Amino acid sequence: MPSTKITIKSNSAIKIEGDFEIVDEKGNLYDLGGRTVVSLCRCGLSANKPFCDGAHKGKFEAEATAFGLPSNK
Repeated sequence: MPSTKITIKSNSAIKIEGDFEIVDEKGNLYDLGGRTVVSLCRCGLSANKPFCDGAHKGKFEAEATAFGLPSNK
């Protein structure tokens, strides 16, 4: 069982659960305040990026269905 689970939700955010850390492009750690579940913005409308604030509701449509990637060469 993985220690981190990432769920891509249709018409919604990316949900991350478990043991994880989030860093910016410079390697600076976001202070998650002890949370073990967060949602990341996928629509670009959140005022709290990279975290979801629910601004997507009724304004973002993107189906999320799992598929396989081609082999990494």
